[in-house]
Amino acid sequence: MKKIRNGTVIDHILAGHALDVLKILGIHGGEGHIVSVAMNVISKKQIKKDIVKVENRELKPGEVDKIALIAPSATISIIRDYEVAEKTRVKLPESIRGIVRCSNPACVSNAEPVEPKFSVERQDPLRLRCYYCVRIMEKTDVLKQF
Repeated sequence: MKKIRNGTVIDHILAGHALDVLKILGIHGGEGHIVSVAMNVISKKQIKKDIVKVENRELKPGEVDKIALIAPSATISIIRDYEVAEKTRVKLPESIRGIVRCSNPACVSNAEPVEPKFSVERQDPLRLRCYYCVRIMEKTDVLKQF
């Protein structure tokens, strides 16, 4: 993969989830950004990983939180003038608010103007518990929302 001048590199994505990361970022190909995707790359830390590079775009904090839901071991590097300006590992907090909706249609957070709230019971594999109805949500439930 070619170096990028300015933009974002998302590395250490669980193999097979690079396209989910693109979906979270709202990248469908028509935005004009140069996007590089490498899937099932051999890794020292993981057996295989995916990598996404997006030129001329830095991630917003809400996007980073969404990526943490499906790629808890991802690292995000902000590139400026071909150099790594910032590098962080995604971190899923103990509770999340307003990022995803509860999958229970009868949950009060889906019927009232209430911000969805979940406690993170496990990061990998993902397991969230709704604060209002205690429904358990897993990665597949979360991916359906993006």
